[in-house]
Amino acid sequence: MGMIQEFKEFAVKGNAMDLAVGVIIGGAFGKIVDSIVGDLIMPLVSRVVGKLDFSNLFFVLGDNPNNLTALADLKKAGIAVFAYGSFLTILVNFIILAFIIFMMVKQMNRMRKEEPAAPAEAPATPEDVLLLREIRDSLKK
Repeated sequence: MGMIQEFKEFAVKGNAMDLAVGVIIGGAFGKIVDSIVGDLIMPLVSRVVGKLDFSNLFFVLGDNPNNLTALADLKKAGIAVFAYGSFLTILVNFIILAFIIFMMVKQMNRMRKEEPAAPAEAPATPEDVLLLREIRDSLKK
C-alpha cells in the first residue's frame, strides 16, 4: 500500500477528523478565554489589587546602578529581575480555562448518563420446581 493511500485512510478516519476539529475549536476557545481574562476578570482583580497591568510586576534581584524602573529596560541592561506579573496573568488564564473545561466535561458526562435500566423480571420458575411444589402442597393436605 502506498504512502498516499495510507495517509488518505488515516485522514478520513473519524478519530483524526475529531482531533482536527478539537484542535481548531480549542484554539478559538483559547482566544475566548484570553478575552474573558483580559477584558473581564483582570480588571476586577486589578480593582482589588490597584493595578491594571500585571506584566510590569517584578522585583529587582541584582544591582541597579542606573535606577531603571521599567521591566524592559532592566532586562535590556541584563539586570536580574523576578518578573512575576506575566506569570500571574498566565496562571489566571489557566485556572479559568481549566475550570471552564471541567464544567463542560461535567455537563457532558451528566448528559451521557443513561437512566438506570428497569429491574429485570425474575426468571420464570423451572417446571420441575413447580411440580415439586405441587407435590409438597398435596402432601400437606
